[in-house]
Amino acid sequence: MSKPTARIKDIAEKANVSTGTVDRVLHDRGRVADDVRQRVLKIARELDYKPNLLARALVSNKTYLIAALMPDPTVAIYWQAPLDGISKAEEELGQYGLHVTQFIFDPYDAESFSRAADKVAASTFDGLLIAPIFYRQSLAYFNKWKRQGIPFVLINTHIPDYEPLMYIGQDSYQSGLLAGKLLHYGCRGKATFVVAHIEEDVQNSSHLIHKEQGFKDYFSQHNLPETHRVLPVDLQGTARYTIAQQLDKLFEEAANVKGVFVTTSRVNVIAEYLQQKRMEHISLVGYDLLGRNVHYLETGVIDFLINQNPKGQGYWGIHGLADHLIFRKKNSPIKYLPLDIITKENLQYYTGADS
Repeated sequence: MSKPTARIKDIAEKANVSTGTVDRVLHDRGRVADDVRQRVLKIARELDYKPNLLARALVSNKTYLIAALMPDPTVAIYWQAPLDGISKAEEELGQYGLHVTQFIFDPYDAESFSRAADKVAASTFDGLLIAPIFYRQSLAYFNKWKRQGIPFVLINTHIPDYEPLMYIGQDSYQSGLLAGKLLHYGCRGKATFVVAHIEEDVQNSSHLIHKEQGFKDYFSQHNLPETHRVLPVDLQGTARYTIAQQLDKLFEEAANVKGVFVTTSRVNVIAEYLQQKRMEHISLVGYDLLGRNVHYLETGVIDFLINQNPKGQGYWGIHGLADHLIFRKKNSPIKYLPLDIITKENLQYYTGADS
């Protein structure tokens, strides 16, 4: 049989003091004689007393203010899911006094990120949830918040050097390795595999660099670089050259392309091009269950999607801050989310699923 849970009343009876005295000792408030304090603490240890953190949080009148520094989903639809996760977590934790204020920035404009981060820095918050997709611009703010002792949780992009409270998301390097294996599987003979970054500031996006490196390392680890060439490309739509025109040039000049790995959720851009050009021999791997991605997965243009669980990133990010601030739980510094491989055959088990 399990040992019964010790209560404050049990400690009080054994120490021959009032429950109020025990409460003052355990919560370190009010004056208590030192010999009484030591006796209460000793008995609490003997009884293996564990405070009811949920009950304590419910009766607390404290308000916990969280800032969520997030990209604008009207600019990049991927970011709607993390915001949905944040809203769901806030709804669940509102009874404990937790409130979230969203600060939205343009995911393609580093200055927009800095302006939003300035607004966060000018206010007072108990904790922060950040998608630091602009690496260089993020660092000064991390330093500032770390000096101020404000805990911050990172999602989507892991920057461990600045010791965030937590990182929640996928292991970007491992997802690149996985993409390499998916494209290599079933491939016979020599091949060129393209790593496509679409309208991204790659050198300022550490998660994309790690994905590309993981993809390259898959082939080097399997002694394949002589027969399987990896070709990184940075596709930027301009007034002079559209992405489609850049792809025309790429496939004209690159020999024997058999697969494309898109490092973001914009894999549908390549899928649309391949479908229009009837290039059915090229395998395609990308990220996330966005509507257009799902369409091309169902029609067979996209072979695999790696699900990054963006809603879960926002949801667990807020819960991680609540565990630290409200429930005084020790956080694991990294919460890696699974590398789920989605095909048209198992898609039904993921679409519409709640976090």
